[in-house]
Amino acid sequence: MEGTAQTKEKDKILLAYSGGLDTSVAIHWLNEKYGCEVIAVTVDVGQSDDLKDAMRRAKSIGASRAWVVDAKKEFVDNYVLPALKANSLYEGNYPLGTAIARPLMVAKLVDMAKRLGANVIAHGCTGKGNDQVRFEVSIMALAPDMEILAPTRDWGMTREEEIAYAKEHGIPVPVSVEAPYSIDESVWGRAVECGVLEDAWAEPPEDVFAWTKGIDGSLDAPEYLEIGFEQGKPTTMNGSPMELLDIVKKLNEIAGNHGIGRIDHIENRLVGIKSREVYEAPAAIVLIKAHQDLEGLVMTKDLLHYKKIVEQHYADLIYNGLWFSPLKDALDAFVEKTQECVTGTVRLKMFKGSAVVVGRESPYSLYNTALSTYAKGDVFDHSAAKGFIYVWGLPLKVGSIVKAGANGNGASSEVAVTEESASAGK
Repeated sequence: MEGTAQTKEKDKILLAYSGGLDTSVAIHWLNEKYGCEVIAVTVDVGQSDDLKDAMRRAKSIGASRAWVVDAKKEFVDNYVLPALKANSLYEGNYPLGTAIARPLMVAKLVDMAKRLGANVIAHGCTGKGNDQVRFEVSIMALAPDMEILAPTRDWGMTREEEIAYAKEHGIPVPVSVEAPYSIDESVWGRAVECGVLEDAWAEPPEDVFAWTKGIDGSLDAPEYLEIGFEQGKPTTMNGSPMELLDIVKKLNEIAGNHGIGRIDHIENRLVGIKSREVYEAPAAIVLIKAHQDLEGLVMTKDLLHYKKIVEQHYADLIYNGLWFSPLKDALDAFVEKTQECVTGTVRLKMFKGSAVVVGRESPYSLYNTALSTYAKGDVFDHSAAKGFIYVWGLPLKVGSIVKAGANGNGASSEVAVTEESASAGK
C-alpha cells in the first residue's frame, strides 16, 4: 500500500517515530483513520532528545508499543565511515547527516516489522522533501512486499494546522507556532528547517543552533588537535586511541565550542525544488577536512583527481536515497581500494569558526623535501624542465602555427616545427 491505500483492521502499522510534530500527530491520525494497531519505533543514531520521554509520549498518544533501537555505533562504523572515506559533501557543503541515517533506519524498521508481524511501515516525511524518497526506496530494496504509508503527505495539513490539530487532540509536541522549527539530528549532523529559515534573506537566529557557538561566543584562544587515521578511518585523537563514535562525539563538542560546523546554503532537493538549509556538523566538517588533506599527501595526482569525480557521484547517490544500490556497492569497492595508504596524522588549528590544517605526516607520504625545496639539498634536475616544457607545449605550438599558416600570417607548419626541432636538439 502506498499513498492513500487502505489497510485492513487486522493489520499492524509500524511507524518510524521521531518524537517530533509530524510523527506524533501521525500516531493519532493513523489510529483514527485506519483503526488498527500502531507501533512506534525510534532508531537512535545520536539524537539529543530524551528518547525515553519520546516513547512515553508515543504511548500516551495511542501507540500500542514503543521501541528504541540503539544503532549509534553501527551508524558511525557502517554508514558514516564509508561516507567519510568518500569525503561525501552534497553540492560541496552538506555532509549528509540526515541522508546517511535513513538507510540504517529503514534496515532497522524492516527488521522490527518482520519480528513484530507488521505488514505496513509508515513514515512522517512530507510530500516535497527528500526523506520520503530515501525511506520508500530503501524499503522497496530491503522488503519489496512491504506496504508503505506516508500520512504527512496524505493528510494535506500545513504545519500550522498540524500544531492546531495536536492542540485540539491533546497531543504533546515539542514545537509551537512561535518556534515551529523542524529539527533532525544524528551524531553526524543537525538539520533545522521551517519558520524564519524559509526566508532565504533572513540571517538564522541564534536560537536555531544547539551544537555550535556563534563567533562572538566561541573560545578566545585557538586550539590544536591531531587526528590519526588508519586506511582512511580515524583511530586516534591527540595520540590516544579512540572508537570512531567517541571521536565524533568529542569533536562535535570541541569544534562546536570554536564555532565550527555551521552551514547555511541553498540546496537542490531531489524533488526538483530549491530549499534553504541550515546545518550544524562540527565533527563532520573537521574529519572530512583532515581526511581530504591526508589523501592529498599520499595519493598520486591522477588517483586524487579521479577520486574527486567519484566523490561527487557518491554524495549524490546518498542524497538521492540509493544507498542499497548496485552502483553504491561498486563505488564502495573503488573508494575502499583508494584508502590503502591513507594512514597518518593531521594537525588542525581551530579558532573562531575555522578549522585549518597546519600539519600532516604519513609513512606513505609522497611529499619529498629534497625535490620540493628551493634551498640547499635540492635534487631536482632543473635541466630536464626545458625538454619537458617543449614536449608538453608542442601540441599548442603546432596548432598555433597551423592556424597562422592557414590564415596566411606565417611560415608553413612543416618549416616552423622542423626549425624548432633542430633548435631543441642543440
